[in-house]
Amino acid sequence: MRNRLILLPGWGLGSAPLEPLAAALQGLDQRLRVQIEPLPAPGSADLDEWLDELDSALPEDVWLGGWSLGGMLAAELAARRGERCCGLLTLASNACFVARDDWPQAMPASTFAEFQAACAANPAVCLKRFSVLCAQGSADARGMARLLASAAPVVAPAALLQGLALLASLDTRAALQGFAGPQLHLFGAADGLVPAEAAGALLTLLADVEVGLIEQVGHAFVVERPHEVAAAIQAFLHGVEDD
Repeated sequence: MRNRLILLPGWGLGSAPLEPLAAALQGLDQRLRVQIEPLPAPGSADLDEWLDELDSALPEDVWLGGWSLGGMLAAELAARRGERCCGLLTLASNACFVARDDWPQAMPASTFAEFQAACAANPAVCLKRFSVLCAQGSADARGMARLLASAAPVVAPAALLQGLALLASLDTRAALQGFAGPQLHLFGAADGLVPAEAAGALLTLLADVEVGLIEQVGHAFVVERPHEVAAAIQAFLHGVEDD
């Protein structure tokens, strides 16, 4: 099923941010089947439980991709599947979302802790703030924030907190290094959540993968520039086919 791509969304905002990209991809190549798969809700922050649900729900021998948290989960699932995964693409996904001593190109741990506390205190207000953070770097940041917030689904507070706990614990470096299939990783140069420096760090970490930095866009570049992102993905997929 090399003509099938599964896209996983990010934290809190549902599948809507990926819909423009899916439509743009289908418009470029009608043979490509694009499926947006909602994130699982296993009731815990245990990575294996999230991957078990995704692994059982998704067909094998497909391309795996995702935005932000979705891309990190796609990386872990690709590593788990190995040769049963055609390839991996991530969009605004850091190897570690929260900074570590050996991966400083990420959100400071204190900032993330404050965000977790805000989510526990008032999830609705926190999601609006998250939409604003995702929209930073967009040409119309205020309009983008409203768009993201208005399309966000209602999610149980416990599920939001579990997703944040998973995001804090994830370190996909071993998975990315262990997956031998083709990889494409795209970043936004003005991303307020994933520093642009993460692109260079990832390129240093990994050999023989494609890393791209899209100028003048923030975390929500999948919404703001769907056709540009789709063109980059299509070129990557066709390049792999030609090898």
